[in-house]
Amino acid sequence: MQPAPIQVSYMGFPGTTGADYIDYLVTDEFVSPLRYAHIYSEKLVHLPHCYFVNDYKQKNRDVLDPHCQHKRSDYGLPEDKFIFACFNQLYKMDPEIFNTWCNILKRVPNSALWLLRFPAAGETRLRAYAAAQGVQPEQIIFTDVAMKHEHIRRSALADLPLCNAHTTGTDVLWAGLPMVTLPLEKMATRVAGSLCLATGLGEEMIVNSMKEYEERAVSLALNRLKLRALTNKLKAARLTCPLFDTARWVRNLERSYFKMWNLYCSGQQPQHFKVTENDFDFPYNR
Repeated sequence: MQPAPIQVSYMGFPGTTGADYIDYLVTDEFVSPLRYAHIYSEKLVHLPHCYFVNDYKQKNRDVLDPHCQHKRSDYGLPEDKFIFACFNQLYKMDPEIFNTWCNILKRVPNSALWLLRFPAAGETRLRAYAAAQGVQPEQIIFTDVAMKHEHIRRSALADLPLCNAHTTGTDVLWAGLPMVTLPLEKMATRVAGSLCLATGLGEEMIVNSMKEYEERAVSLALNRLKLRALTNKLKAARLTCPLFDTARWVRNLERSYFKMWNLYCSGQQPQHFKVTENDFDFPYNR
């Protein structure tokens, strides 16, 4: 019914609505590049850095305290294994990615994959599938879903997440864990790559093919010094990188609102545009 003259999609659904009454989609250049604009019904608004908002600096600063950490033994996780992890809901996994995870587990000695009972009904099926691929039973570890605060803190017990993710990806990056992620064409597959780029370390975490995904995961697992160096760089960047700068993100979103409104007031139709932090059309720069 169009109760507002401008209607915008943000966060509710990671893709196009296909609706002619939604004018804009707030996203970023990596998540929704203009070369894919034809698959969106909305005009694309590109925020700087990453479009995905978070407030870990306000709510989860305890994660930064090295004296306030969980232990693997608190959750029955093996102390001596290299632990890959994916904390997504189980329905988001498909045979191709799970087969790749199985290949990684078979190539990295003394490794395991940490998953969530999300839902619990999936555990038996995934264990059976992994066993059929030649993975040892002890290499698949399931734990229960935890409350948000605890989940973020315990995420740091893993060594290397393997995921395309939104919230779960932001969780592990704030916990100080690098990831390996493979962006494809759909918006939902590309968000984790945008998260990684906004830390300033994206090139070390983003891959371009499933083969490269497997090789990068194996390489980092077998080269602990390289992984530790990447982990340390990520931990050091958390308080300064754009990804976790909520106030900066808010200013950029509001810049996009001014631009949408100015276009409307000047009689122009909605159009793709990019928000820049040095654009003098916006009050924040005056």
